[in-house]
Amino acid sequence: MDASKKRCAWATNMPDYYQAYHDQVWGVPQHQDLDLFKWLVLESFHVGLSWRLVLSKEANFARALEGYDYGRIAQYQEEDVERLAQDAGLIRHRGKIRATIANAQAFLKVQAEWGSFDAYIWHFTEGQVVFPPPGERLTRSDLSDRITKDLKKRGFKFLGSVTVYSYLQAIGMVNDHEPECFCYQAVR
Repeated sequence: MDASKKRCAWATNMPDYYQAYHDQVWGVPQHQDLDLFKWLVLESFHVGLSWRLVLSKEANFARALEGYDYGRIAQYQEEDVERLAQDAGLIRHRGKIRATIANAQAFLKVQAEWGSFDAYIWHFTEGQVVFPPPGERLTRSDLSDRITKDLKKRGFKFLGSVTVYSYLQAIGMVNDHEPECFCYQAVR
């Protein structure tokens, strides 16, 4: 990673995989349903844990969850929960594993209704990136409250407003890069 680039404080002096996430994903609008599902999964596993831990296990999640194939994950049974719960490369929380399966099922229902999860999630901002006022470090917002309520109504699990806000940052619906960060202007 280029150490000369000015990054957000939280991504400074971090491992390469963490800086790559900051530089290439966080705050960059995502529109592929597979990517949207991937970050939903990882954010749900983030609950109560450090993001650094979750990101360090991303390749293991990709392997164990068949490339985040939500169609296949939606079909997982109890033996799959046990297989994943025994995988030392993952966060082995049965509740989060079961939530991933439920979320894959809910994700497919949203796709059936909206044509894509992308169309559904981005309709909340009419396809626009939200830029909170510079200097404000939010952990939730009215937008994340609204989306959380709707996701829960649709059967999504392990997603509260703080988790959804973090998800919106990950998929670039909310750009919370610090104004001095080289990424801030890149997506403005």
